[in-house]
Amino acid sequence: MVQALVRYRPEVERTDPHFDESLRKVVEITKGYIAGSVKAEGVNRAVRDAHAKGFGLVRGELEILAGLPAEYAQGIYSTPGRHEALIRFSSGNPHLGPDKDLGPGVGIGLKLFGIAGPTLLEDEPDSGTFDYNLINNPTFFANTVEQYMLVDQLFLEYTKPPAGEMPAAVKRARFHQFLHVYLTGNGTLPPEKWLWEELFVYLSMRNLPDINLLLQTYWSMGAVRHGDYIAKVRVKPVQAHADKVVRRAMDRASAAEVLRPALVAELRERSYAFDLQIQLCADLDRMPVEDLTVEWPTELSPFMNVGRLHLPQQDIGGDENLIQMDPLSFTPWRCTEAHRPLGNLQRARKEVYRQSSILRHQLNHQERREPKNLAEVFGG
Repeated sequence: MVQALVRYRPEVERTDPHFDESLRKVVEITKGYIAGSVKAEGVNRAVRDAHAKGFGLVRGELEILAGLPAEYAQGIYSTPGRHEALIRFSSGNPHLGPDKDLGPGVGIGLKLFGIAGPTLLEDEPDSGTFDYNLINNPTFFANTVEQYMLVDQLFLEYTKPPAGEMPAAVKRARFHQFLHVYLTGNGTLPPEKWLWEELFVYLSMRNLPDINLLLQTYWSMGAVRHGDYIAKVRVKPVQAHADKVVRRAMDRASAAEVLRPALVAELRERSYAFDLQIQLCADLDRMPVEDLTVEWPTELSPFMNVGRLHLPQQDIGGDENLIQMDPLSFTPWRCTEAHRPLGNLQRARKEVYRQSSILRHQLNHQERREPKNLAEVFGG
């Protein structure tokens, strides 16, 4: 059991005098991409500026565990019970296209229903929903809104799948140019401020294992408040269920669509489960809030199971599932005060995600409204 934990206080976050102006620029870049995606992505609709390609929308239920130690039984985890839930599995890439062109970064948007208390989104305080946005890596390749502004522009430009087969020499030269721009801030940063740690995280993510989406572990990467404490969140496969997965390694070169068919097939055959886990901060120097390139050591504070996410056997094949998935929105700020996202980059996500969602729904002529339960999403 952890002996010493860091108590939450507002001072754990650093202020940035340039935050508002940088945020305005990021929102402008994001909205420009979304508006242009209607034509650029070739599907005649606006797509998300990240996690554009969805692999499937899955029904679930989160069981909040009873008997948790007091430091973990915080916020929504203070009351045992069950909540309807859904998961959107997706690529981390801002573009559509064949799986082989989108890279190994994948994520989940997890939405919980029937959560009491106002959210931190001023335009929808009474939604009754609670979101997590999680990715298959414990660390992230940007720490501030300024860094993310650079990375966002780079990814939108350099990660678009080529129209045809690109010669190896051209592909290599293009990637080297990308690395140089990333590291040096497009030539704007002095050497002592080059983004080495951020670049190392990005490069490590290029080597993530290509495995079934059900076998991946998904992290919040950024820190969040956990009632009286500070935490990171992880969703990890329950081993007994993971052992039963048949389609394990994913060969993306074998077909245009690989990840979705494997997910569909597994859930048609059996139920599945993930553990929802919390890691509490025990040392702000070794478990920083503002540096997302640092993985919090589990020897200082282990992950604790606080909930189990049950996915019943179901059929998510067919276009109807993709249609049901498209109008949904996910943001780490659709949460209660007890779970407030922390840190510079987390603060930026609030308005970026909100503005992105508003514009995407407008361009796609969709009503932007939070569902109250699974029946409103799936019908029946």
